Amino acid sequence: MNAPFHPRRDTAQRVVEIKPRPTHDARLLTGGGAEATIVLDGTLYVLRITRQGKLILTK
Repeated sequence: MNAPFHPRRDTAQRVVEIKPRPTHDARLLTGGGAEATIVLDGTLYVLRITRQGKLILTK
């Protein structure tokens, strides 16, 4: 699901590598449910899928 690599030129006309952004399916992260806990540097966050299909990330 990663985007293809596209080299770009910066203002000095050097080729700069743009790495593709990782893609994750939110429904897989939540195990098919509505919530998942995500940990960043020891801090817990809750990822929630709303009834309207939107994502909310809270601390």
